[in-house]
Amino acid sequence: MKLIILDRDGVINFDSDQFIKSPDEWRPIPGSLEAIARLTREGWRVVVATNQSGLARGLFEMATLNAIHAKMHKAVAQAGGRIDAVFYCPHAADMNCGCRKPKSGLFEEIAARYGRDLHGVPAVGDSLRDLLAAASVGARPMLVRTGKGEKTLAAGGFPEGTPVFADLSEAVDHLLKAAA
Repeated sequence: MKLIILDRDGVINFDSDQFIKSPDEWRPIPGSLEAIARLTREGWRVVVATNQSGLARGLFEMATLNAIHAKMHKAVAQAGGRIDAVFYCPHAADMNCGCRKPKSGLFEEIAARYGRDLHGVPAVGDSLRDLLAAASVGARPMLVRTGKGEKTLAAGGFPEGTPVFADLSEAVDHLLKAAA
């Protein structure tokens, strides 16, 4: 099974420093839905791992997060793709949970759900915490310049050898060429 793990905000959709708090605020980054569709057509299982501390902060309710994800699933499906599952951390940073990236909890949940080691599984993110969480379980971190990606690239400190791409579409191009 070919598996890929994507961060949500800043990779699939535009990010916001004020959080994505409603379906109306969820807007796909150009090319991201089509990139997921290309993966789907090539037999990849696409999963999302996302920190959603807006829940713990009271910025939105669970029903709203579900509506945001329903919009994302529908948009991906309309492009011809599929997201198999969304794994999210609902906790705020000060709650010291094990699932908030850069900790590995979300990735461990994915490994358990799919019954596989994540060694070498591509994981696309725009922030240092995405890349560190991926590396902590042996997944292959990939940085995109969208979202917080430019700031992450400038700050450095991410796992050595992490490839950098303009956006999800370019990262998918790279993966599909390497798999061919």
